[in-house]
Amino acid sequence: MNDGESPSRIPSRNAAPADAADGRRDVPVDREDRWVYESIVGAIPGVEFSRTQAMGIQLALFGIGVVVLGGATDRWAAVPTGLAAVAVVSAGSVLMLTLGRRIRGLGVPRRYTHALFGSQIEIVLGVFSYVGLITYLFVAEPREAGQPLLEGLLGPEPSLFAVYFTLLVLWDVCYRIGTGWWASVVGLWRSVLFADRFDHPTRRALIKVDLVTIGFAAVQLVLLPFLGGQRLLQLLVAGHVLAVTVVSGLSVLVLWRS
Repeated sequence: MNDGESPSRIPSRNAAPADAADGRRDVPVDREDRWVYESIVGAIPGVEFSRTQAMGIQLALFGIGVVVLGGATDRWAAVPTGLAAVAVVSAGSVLMLTLGRRIRGLGVPRRYTHALFGSQIEIVLGVFSYVGLITYLFVAEPREAGQPLLEGLLGPEPSLFAVYFTLLVLWDVCYRIGTGWWASVVGLWRSVLFADRFDHPTRRALIKVDLVTIGFAAVQLVLLPFLGGQRLLQLLVAGHVLAVTVVSGLSVLVLWRS
């Protein structure tokens, strides 16, 4: 994806030369550190989308998919839940790109941007989240009393395509959860390590980045009303939002007091 931004190459004005060198010594300065999501979209040969186009295509394809599946399987009651998940994914994509654009536009140490984007640990965290969700949906939940979530959404004998599409949307949700975790943890690490070396405008800009990170997690709260009866999932989603809020809030506090 071409968003018109390049990764940070200039340290903060107040960063010590030794720190600037340490933040860059292991990573080439011409490498474009981006979210995996951005890299995948930008890697399509011969095609180049703007952020608006990519978001519009994603929202349209997923939204149409939910409505078509609801009509084809006569599961109209599940359509609002599916559209809520699509809205969370699309809003999360916008906020991911906003975070990336703002961070790459700042004079921050390369060590921070490489840890955030180049390590791709958000994929690992997303996989952990996704595997945990699948284990719950297909193993733990069916053993409990009450109707399983997937059966309530897709029916007792769902089509293969309906299950495939549902799991794809769920992966996108989990990937954004993993990204939120990583952005908040790395943000706190950055603030503790470098806050006193940033100038005032950079600290203010990074506080806004941390607030966007909190908003990025808070978008998941849209799902809570659609998880009625799934108390464990409700607690996990709310706990995720609370954890990101606490960690990024601590980062804001460190930056504000520096």
